[in-house]
Amino acid sequence: MNCWVSGVAVLGAGLPGWAASEAVLAATAPWNAGDVVPPPPALLPPTERRRTSPAVRLALAVAAEATAGIEDRAALETVFASSNGDGAVVGGILEALHDPAGVALSPTQFHNSVHNSAAGYWHIAVGSTAPSVSLGGHDGSFAAGLLAAVMAVTARGASVLLCAYDLPLPAPLAAVRPTGPGFAAAFVLRPERDAGRLASLSLRHVAAPMPAAPPGDALDALAEGNPAARALPLLRALAARRAARIALPLAADAHLLLDLAPC
Repeated sequence: MNCWVSGVAVLGAGLPGWAASEAVLAATAPWNAGDVVPPPPALLPPTERRRTSPAVRLALAVAAEATAGIEDRAALETVFASSNGDGAVVGGILEALHDPAGVALSPTQFHNSVHNSAAGYWHIAVGSTAPSVSLGGHDGSFAAGLLAAVMAVTARGASVLLCAYDLPLPAPLAAVRPTGPGFAAAFVLRPERDAGRLASLSLRHVAAPMPAAPPGDALDALAEGNPAARALPLLRALAARRAARIALPLAADAHLLLDLAPC
């Protein structure tokens, strides 16, 4: 399956946006880990903005950056991929249910707990009724999201916004599902070349375990710790403007093989 990458965004530890992070991703500047602070989503009206959680703000930050300059954002189909979803909200609800005092559940917290809350806020923000998929696939969530997005591009000729995001879970959930620093990435994928194209991308599903990778650097370690950060090999190739063959883990017995060619 083939498509074109025409928009890209990143937000993570020491990676404060695509333009500010290109040199680090291209290995021409050092990477220094820092805090991840998702900004309030400017595209939402103030009432909705106040209801957003850190996970939603993280997702919407990269979605907005990747689509900056696109006049009709509402026409884009979307795929939102997350392993943990809004773990902080789910954790808060579980704590409330466990409280012997019988603390009432917040309606806002409840509607933020569903796995498609980030997608819902995005479609509200841009006024979109285009098709949308929200999915999770444990450590293979980014690869699963990329596969779904490229399938939509190939099968329907759709232009698709892919957004992958994950934040650490709160205690005690973090003990059974450790997750590294918050990370999000977004890509606009199109069926045809356009003026903003960055690269062509070919994708193939391989029904075999992921091949063993040699020891990597600090950014590779970041990718290992957060499912959304599995997007880093693709981000690094785009930033370096180099052709690359990339293997992405999808499941224990399957992976994706990507061929990237810069424009």
